[in-house]
Amino acid sequence: MLCALGSLILGYTDIHFHTLYSAFFHYSGTTDQVIVITTRLPRMLIATAVGMSLSISGVLMQGLTRNPLASPNILGVDAGASFLIVIAVAFFHINDINTLTWLGFGGAALAGIIVYFLSSLGSGGMTPVKLTLAGATIAALFASLTQGVLTMSEPTLENVLYWLVGSVQGRDLHTLTHVLPYFACGWIIALLISAKMNTLALGDNVAKGVGQNTAIVKGIAGLVIILLAGGSVAVAGPIGFIGIIIPHISKWLVGQDFRWLVPYCAGLGAILLLIADISARFIVHSGEVPVGIMTAIVGTPFFIFIARRGVFSRGE
Repeated sequence: MLCALGSLILGYTDIHFHTLYSAFFHYSGTTDQVIVITTRLPRMLIATAVGMSLSISGVLMQGLTRNPLASPNILGVDAGASFLIVIAVAFFHINDINTLTWLGFGGAALAGIIVYFLSSLGSGGMTPVKLTLAGATIAALFASLTQGVLTMSEPTLENVLYWLVGSVQGRDLHTLTHVLPYFACGWIIALLISAKMNTLALGDNVAKGVGQNTAIVKGIAGLVIILLAGGSVAVAGPIGFIGIIIPHISKWLVGQDFRWLVPYCAGLGAILLLIADISARFIVHSGEVPVGIMTAIVGTPFFIFIARRGVFSRGE
């Protein structure tokens, strides 16, 4: 609540509490009230929804792959969604948020399938290291293809450059309302399958031994990841590291139980992205740093720490 309030009142133009109250309950169209309703409120709601979605998709991805380094940006899901959206904008001049959202879902699914296939090749099957390396490779491939498309279309570069860095600035409620149903479905399904994710985390053999249909659970979890990660990219661009930071913080707070991890990830993910967005408003005088850069500043050293202390230190 405090972070949401801070998002509404803090910025290049600070808003007084009285103005905030009057904007919601006694709207008269003053400049500060217009800023609250048309700029700050949509921005706060989008940051909240995207933060929740990215962190939930991250914890499900880590549970599904049993890889502590898994997250939408590390495994190339964000890059795949971004690539298809840039293709649509550059060559087909598509700007409809509904269409871009579905393209985001398709790109996320495509990248996820390729990474899963590549990491399963060879002896030993899928391991955390193979999954991470395959994800990094596919993410680099899609990022390079995206840059190639942008160099061929200067107008597209101007339109999507700020979006590609990851930002919640300049979005309106119309953008969020088109994606919110998909987000809501993803959040609800994640809660419903949380108990089954606990069983799946024990290993496929154990899960099958207690009667769980692991293929269905994995399929549903994958669908939720695509809905949440793809929708987030469509709304705010590829915002990195939320999906890897928050699950680990949540596990430190409440343990490994997905029935607690999912709601904790939702709350903490929203808080982190709101704090990053508020901080981004004060880094540059009379300007803003895209929130994707702020999360990368925090997330990069965290990722290195997890990599050194996690799967790589065990030599998997």
